[in-house]
Amino acid sequence: MIRSGRALLLGSTLGVASFFATKPAPAQEILLTGPLKGAKAVHDLRLYRKGRVEIAPTATFTLLDEYTRQIFVGGRINYNFTDFLALGVWGGFSPEALKLPSGLVDKIQKVNSDRQAENLARRNATPPLQPTLNNRATVLNMGNNFEDQLGTVDWIVAPQLTFVPFRGKLALFSSIYIDSDFYFFAGPAIASVTERKDCAGTDSTLQGGCSSEAPSGIDDANGDPIPIPNAETYPMEKRIAIAPTFGVGFTFYVNRWNALGFEWRATPFARNTGGFDNHGGGPDQEFPDQSVNSEDRDLKLNQMLSVSWNFYLPLDFQLSE
Repeated sequence: MIRSGRALLLGSTLGVASFFATKPAPAQEILLTGPLKGAKAVHDLRLYRKGRVEIAPTATFTLLDEYTRQIFVGGRINYNFTDFLALGVWGGFSPEALKLPSGLVDKIQKVNSDRQAENLARRNATPPLQPTLNNRATVLNMGNNFEDQLGTVDWIVAPQLTFVPFRGKLALFSSIYIDSDFYFFAGPAIASVTERKDCAGTDSTLQGGCSSEAPSGIDDANGDPIPIPNAETYPMEKRIAIAPTFGVGFTFYVNRWNALGFEWRATPFARNTGGFDNHGGGPDQEFPDQSVNSEDRDLKLNQMLSVSWNFYLPLDFQLSE
C-alpha cells in the first residue's frame, strides 16, 4: 500500500508538471486609447544645439608633460545641424609666457652645470685631463642652458566633427537640475612645432654640427687637444605637423544661451621634446648616433584638457514636438 501510494503521488506530480510545462502562456496586448495613443516618450524636449552656432572661448592645458607645461588660449566654433551632430573648428596658441618649464628641467640643468664645472676643473688640472665620457655625451645633447632647446607646440588648429549621443539632467543636492550632454569629436589637426634644429657630426660653430665643443688650445699629457664646451645654445627651428585629433567632452547648460564645457583631447604625433640625440644608430636605430634629426622624435599622445564658456546663437533654443 505504501509503495502504491508513493507511485501514485509521483505519477500525479509528473503529470501536473508536464501539463504546465507545455501549456502556452500568451501575453496580453494593451491597447492605448485617448490622448496617449501614439504619443512620443518625451514632449517639448529642449534642443540646445539644433540649428544654433556655438562660440566658445577656451583655455587649454597640456597634460603629462616631460619638460614644458603649456597653456593654449583659443576657442571653438561649431554649427549644429541637429541636436546630435555638429561641424566646426577648434584652435589655440601658446605664447612664450605660457610655456612653463617643469621641475625636471631644473634638475637636468643642475647636472649640466655640474658637468660643465667638472670639465673646467679637469682642463685646469696638472696635467690637464680630457672630459669624461658622460660629460662629453652631455655636451653633445645640451648647450649652456637646457631650457633654451626644449621642444614646444606654438599653435594648433583642428577642424572637427562632433557627435552627441547622450544628454540628460544632472541633479545637485536633489534640488538643482542641470541640463547636460556628453559628446565625442574627431578630425585632422595642424600644429606648429618648435624643436632643436637638425645637426650631424661635430661642428664648433653649431651651424650644422651637434657638438658644442670648441678647441681650447690646451693639450693633455699625451699631446691630444682638450676641447672646451661652447657656451652657445643650439639653434631651434619650426616645422608643421599634421596629425589626427580626437576626444570627449561634457557640456553643462547654465541657461538658454550659454554653458560651461570641459574637453579631453589627444593629438598623437612624434616630436623631440628635449632636443636630445635619442635614436638613429645601433640595432633598430634605438641608440644615439651623434646626430639630431627626425629619427630622434618619439610618438607622443599630446593630451590636453580644455575649459570653455559656450555661447549659442540664436539666443533661444528649439523645442521638440
